Amino acid sequence: MTKWLRTFEHLIIRSLIYMMALIILISTIELGYLLVKDIVSSPVFFFEIDELLELFGFFLLIIIGIELLETIKAYLQDKVVHSEIVLEVALIAIARKVIILDLKEYDSVVILGIAALIITISVSYYIVRRKLRIDLSENLNQKP
Repeated sequence: MTKWLRTFEHLIIRSLIYMMALIILISTIELGYLLVKDIVSSPVFFFEIDELLELFGFFLLIIIGIELLETIKAYLQDKVVHSEIVLEVALIAIARKVIILDLKEYDSVVILGIAALIITISVSYYIVRRKLRIDLSENLNQKP
């Protein structure tokens, strides 16, 4: 039974990788289309602020997809979800939100909440990276 479950899990994870790769490919093509469309529309080679925000948001969305793909790939290889990669995805996602954020639509409590979230995720990422560096240096020192 456990062999069947491992095979099933492996199949699902591989399916997720292929679907995520397809989504990233299609999104990249769409981003290229939007970029060309915005460049050739008048005024030529100049972007409106809304167009820039849309392009930056789309660009960061693709990067989030790539990081999610990396998370799935790492899980397939190591059978462990790497917290560092998850925190990277969270940082990119919140950065995307901040870039496309219209400050007029939100009150100060929401803005403070987003700031607290950024600080918390950043500190968590720093702690995880520091621990990984310490673990790596300990492993290198232990080898003869």
